[in-house]
Amino acid sequence: MLSTHWYPMQEMNRLRNEVDRLFGRYGNGTSRPAAVAAFPLLNMWEDDDVLCVEAELPGFNLDDLEIYVTGGNQLSVSGERKQLERQGGVWHRQERGFGKFQRTFELPWNVDCDKVSATFEHGILSIAMPKSAESKPRRIEVKAN
Repeated sequence: MLSTHWYPMQEMNRLRNEVDRLFGRYGNGTSRPAAVAAFPLLNMWEDDDVLCVEAELPGFNLDDLEIYVTGGNQLSVSGERKQLERQGGVWHRQERGFGKFQRTFELPWNVDCDKVSATFEHGILSIAMPKSAESKPRRIEVKAN
């Protein structure tokens, strides 16, 4: 029997590219291509004590960001990048996005909400979330009979 593989995301990307090309040809060039990945891009890792998240947020101001940890295991990051104000002139291309975003996801471990800290430097948001006591790995002693 001959098997055929179908890759739906490849087809969706092809369709998205075709639509972007079509609107780019007939539009005024100010439309942005459709987003492929979630925004903001982020990395998450852990060590024995802390769960860490870093998110790329270039062009954002500290006052435009909000971070919430709810229930000990859910992180929500939201913010808004304002549209650049230009006096006079004509846009030829506007690919840098603006507007509001919100990204919420479940954390792999419960964290101590009272000890979560965050810093924002050079467009990188860094969040350190200490694991709750019950989430930390514990060594179990094995006894012989």
